[in-house]
Amino acid sequence: MSAMFEGKTAVVTGGAHGIGLAIAEGFRARGARVHVIDASPGDWFVGDVGDPAVLECFAANVMEGGGVDYLVNNAPPLMKGIDECGFDDFMRALAVGTAAPFYLTKLLLPAFRPGAAVVNISSSRDRMSQPQTESYAAAKGGISALTHAMAMSLAGRVRVNSISPGWIDTTGSTIEGPDAVQQPVGRVGRPGDIAELALFLCSDAAGFITGENICVDGGMTRLMIYHGEHGWTYESK
Repeated sequence: MSAMFEGKTAVVTGGAHGIGLAIAEGFRARGARVHVIDASPGDWFVGDVGDPAVLECFAANVMEGGGVDYLVNNAPPLMKGIDECGFDDFMRALAVGTAAPFYLTKLLLPAFRPGAAVVNISSSRDRMSQPQTESYAAAKGGISALTHAMAMSLAGRVRVNSISPGWIDTTGSTIEGPDAVQQPVGRVGRPGDIAELALFLCSDAAGFITGENICVDGGMTRLMIYHGEHGWTYESK
């Protein structure tokens, strides 16, 4: 494994599981020192990114170790729909999914070294939805817009991009049949698919990329579906 991030420091939120874990492990495998915050108990900074006081404490802890090169805002928001989601639930989703990436980036600004990069994990749900997903969709749509706004505010100091994953299986199971075949690439995504792009966006090879939101979904958002064509049928409730 290349030591492309030797001597660098990365920060990953929600880095104990799934996509966040794959990104943290990818940084470590390439030589970086990694700070993780996650709500789950474990050998990392344990805390709720939706709480600004927790973010302040975490940022101070990170900056005690020196400068920061990369920040990946990955912690996922709550998913609830309009039928069940109350005001507090909705605001909680925005706190975790949109406000936390903004505030942690702001807190770490004094520590970012030259060439620093921020990667926000959005979702293909920033552009398409299932019923009863309003809190999650709003948070992910917010982080997509936040990305290009921060890229402009931090131009010349920090590059800021986002990734919008499609269906990513984080259980390690083998998914076959229609769930796999419906994907234009023929399979469901894996955390490593997102991690590899996140690492690229942090690397010097992506030095001319900022303000972008890249959808990594096996082509699903590009697939046009018509009833009765190519095996697709619609059944009304």
